[in-house]
Amino acid sequence: MSDIKAQIFEIIADLVEADDVVISDDTALLGDGSVLDSMKVVTLCIALEDMAADLDFDFDWTSDAAMSRSRSMFRTAGALVAEFLNQQQAAA
Repeated sequence: MSDIKAQIFEIIADLVEADDVVISDDTALLGDGSVLDSMKVVTLCIALEDMAADLDFDFDWTSDAAMSRSRSMFRTAGALVAEFLNQQQAAA
């Protein structure tokens, strides 16, 4: 697992209130079965903005598709990591 992926999974795990939840690529972040409520998703976004700033790029989580259940980068932890890495590469 990449260092960035591990860091993002750790941020998500820290926000989850249940100790028995294991974060994986398929962990739902929005909708049915989500491990985070809407306020924790916002907290996650702010943490990712800070992480991106440390990596010298701007993380944009405000797109029209961001909160769409079918297209959102927040539908799963894996989708979020993929989008974060895509934005990092695009900024390089």
